[in-house]
Amino acid sequence: MVATNTLRGPVGADVPAAGPAAGAHLPAPDGDTGTAGAAPAPASDAARRTRLSPQARGMAALLVTVAIWAAFALSARALSASSLLPADAALLRFGLPPLLLAPALWRRRHRIAAVRPAAAAKIACGAGVPFFLAAMHGGALTSAAFVGSLVPGMVPLFVSALMAARGRGLPRGTQAAGLALIVAGVAALVWRYVVPVDTEVLEGAGTLLVASGLWALYTVGLRDVDLDPVGSIGLLCVPSFVVIGLLVLTGVLPTGLAHAAGGDIALFLVVQGLGVGLCAGLTYAYAIRRLGAERASVVGSLSPVAVVLLAIPLLGEAPTVAVLAGVPLITAGVILANRPQRSKVSADA
Repeated sequence: MVATNTLRGPVGADVPAAGPAAGAHLPAPDGDTGTAGAAPAPASDAARRTRLSPQARGMAALLVTVAIWAAFALSARALSASSLLPADAALLRFGLPPLLLAPALWRRRHRIAAVRPAAAAKIACGAGVPFFLAAMHGGALTSAAFVGSLVPGMVPLFVSALMAARGRGLPRGTQAAGLALIVAGVAALVWRYVVPVDTEVLEGAGTLLVASGLWALYTVGLRDVDLDPVGSIGLLCVPSFVVIGLLVLTGVLPTGLAHAAGGDIALFLVVQGLGVGLCAGLTYAYAIRRLGAERASVVGSLSPVAVVLLAIPLLGEAPTVAVLAGVPLITAGVILANRPQRSKVSADA
């Protein structure tokens, strides 16, 4: 069972909870203990020295997630200009991963079915249909910069609130300062739409904040289940695909998938289905298990900047003064909020 009491520990504290490093239980190339096994030892030592640490692998997974999340934010904004409707994009997002992972999910069916309902609800709501529709609706009303800044950028604040509600204590020191910077960045991002009031943008910003809170719930929920990343994807995508399918079949949500342009379908299959649905699901879950829930949310410290820069050539969205003021504050806040505590490092030196 993955322990949840390591959420607020130092970066290295989560490694035992995530399990041994890859290959730790593999036997030596030759099974005897005689002199035949002594010669390869230097090469084995060299291989161990060049192997990435669990923290380095977790950080690499975060960087991949940053790139995919930037693509998600851009696609959320681009959806309103495509021939697809939100329900169509959701069908592609949640339908492709289970299809590609069907054999692996079938082997894990008993472990997935054994997940407690409360933990399953955190994952299905936190990153499933409610989150997806909120992010798409918010992106249609605002800009790619808003999606890329508010959704991942506010996750550390919401994760800290969830941890405090679970008795983990209130943020202190640099973490508290970082969370304050995030709030200041959000205020800088939306202030120009308050006076005079722009109800459309404010509605979109509020919806994106809801999406961010849901994603924080998903982030914490992943630590409450004893599933590998593939199993976590199945736990998320299978019920989400059923829900969105029922909403489409009953007419609650309209669909235009049958008449959508082939290029739009291909784009969203790659970005949403393969990228967000499959690759990011694996890399983000892996990073959480290696680095912990709060530090895995450091993904938000880089994705807003990437989204703002990519939105200029891809969507023609020039950054406004509010974006130029708010995004750096949010980025700096996330970096500070996820800084590891160093109070006992000197004692271990």
